[in-house]
Amino acid sequence: MSSLPNPPGRNPSDDLDAYPGLALEEAERRARERGWTTVRSLPPEAVVTMEFVAGRLNFTVAEGRVRRCWQG
Repeated sequence: MSSLPNPPGRNPSDDLDAYPGLALEEAERRARERGWTTVRSLPPEAVVTMEFVAGRLNFTVAEGRVRRCWQG
């Protein structure tokens, strides 16, 4: 059995400031390559719950570009 790129319960070491401004497709590809197990794209002003999920990267996306990025 192969190992997971990012074991459960951990976030990859990544520069989250590198994502804003990227096209959504590029940002999602880059996030998966860097080991994020879940990538979630949300519209501006989306209402989301506050639970923290290790290994998840969240994007706020407008006009096809990442505007904000945060983990959990």
